[in-house]
Amino acid sequence: MKLEIRYAEHPDDAKMYDTEEMREHFLFDRVFETGAISLCYTHSDRVVFGGAAPAKAPLKLEGGKDFGSDVFLDRRELGVICIAGNGTITADGASYAMKKGDGLYVGKGVKDVTFAAGTEAPRFYLVSAPAHEAHPTVFIPIEKANPKKLGSPESLNVRTIYQYVHPAVCKSCQLVMGMTVLEPGSVWNTMPCHTHERRMEVYFYFDMKPDTLVFHLHGQPEETRHLVVRNEEAVISPSWSIHSGVATGPYTFIWGMAGENQTFDDMDHVSMDTLA
Repeated sequence: MKLEIRYAEHPDDAKMYDTEEMREHFLFDRVFETGAISLCYTHSDRVVFGGAAPAKAPLKLEGGKDFGSDVFLDRRELGVICIAGNGTITADGASYAMKKGDGLYVGKGVKDVTFAAGTEAPRFYLVSAPAHEAHPTVFIPIEKANPKKLGSPESLNVRTIYQYVHPAVCKSCQLVMGMTVLEPGSVWNTMPCHTHERRMEVYFYFDMKPDTLVFHLHGQPEETRHLVVRNEEAVISPSWSIHSGVATGPYTFIWGMAGENQTFDDMDHVSMDTLA
């Protein structure tokens, strides 16, 4: 298992970053490596995210010094969404067959989590947050995710938000996770934008053609920056940052949040005349 550490930043410091520093601090471009689990540990709410791409041999989720325990989920919870192929996730002996679009919540205290390939090489996207209480493991096929349709054709942002790890679907300690699918012709996500000082968020972009780019907006509303994001890359959005994007072609993204609450609509809206 590979783990990269990212430390938290003060927004005044982030204003001084050039493009290379922005990418170094907030972009994780090594989400998937075939035959490995590749993770990023951000000190923003101590969220861990990344990918498992099993090939011939199953992959085991492991703890270590960075987690203070040999068991990864000793004091954590986990959300998983399969973004490609098919395979199996086993959690303490219970196996779950996963296809593209299926999700899984794994609660605190589960000792053994492994990922195995099926007939098509799978890619499992993971988000984990610290947890102080345990909840049962729940299999969440996309048909059981909670859909919310938002946006309008005039704003180029018609999209369906599928809530997976969410109070409307299953219990979790603090993790909230879902997937947003844009309709053909829509390219904007989360615009008008917002912040939520009570939670951080990670966006993971995928299902993009090789020449498609997402311009992900980042930073405080009055002084924004952007990150150029390619297929299967993720962006860390601290609580002080907006998180919105526009692309040159079709894409889908997975969002994961952790912090003070699980209220999906608890956000601080940013008016369009504030953005700069």
